[in-house]
Amino acid sequence: MSGGAIVLEDAVGPRGHHRVDGAKVGMLIFLGAETMLFAGFVAAFLVFRLSAPVWPPPLQPRLPVGVTAVSTAVLLLSGYTMWRALRAARDGDRAGLGRSLALTGLLGATFLAVQGFEWARLLTFGLTAPSGIYGGTFYTLVGAHAVHVLGALVWLSIILMGTRSGPSATPNQSRVLVFGMYWYFVVGLWPILYTLVYLA
Repeated sequence: MSGGAIVLEDAVGPRGHHRVDGAKVGMLIFLGAETMLFAGFVAAFLVFRLSAPVWPPPLQPRLPVGVTAVSTAVLLLSGYTMWRALRAARDGDRAGLGRSLALTGLLGATFLAVQGFEWARLLTFGLTAPSGIYGGTFYTLVGAHAVHVLGALVWLSIILMGTRSGPSATPNQSRVLVFGMYWYFVVGLWPILYTLVYLA
């Protein structure tokens, strides 16, 4: 390692055998559990949705489809900036990594801020979790995703501090790659939830 560049560890062990990256395997197991969690949420939503004679129920406020479509595009764009960050990490471009991660965080925070603003408006219109199945399923699905985005932003902030702590400091390569896996999950999950909750 020289010039502050990030060096990927060789994943090849003795006799040419590939080593198993424990962090990646752990993240895959975690994401499998998260997929099952959201699959349960979606299944419960579909049961209520398909059994209801009218959806949304009468006198319930309509969801902000247009504004949420824009925030969805913002979150999807963050998937591209995350890809740029991973490429910068593989190329040893520490400055590019920091820029791409910062932009990813900015886009993710923008998505969360827009969602929070719309939820606040919905609450003033009477759509609350205790107001009925419609509100309960909405805040369960969308709120659970928001918690995951928030957690990802906290994790991203920690990684960013590692890229800026000094001229010779380099973030742990495995952490960046594993974080990328988690961010892709959060980004990829949202269009499914948006389609089900806002458009179905």
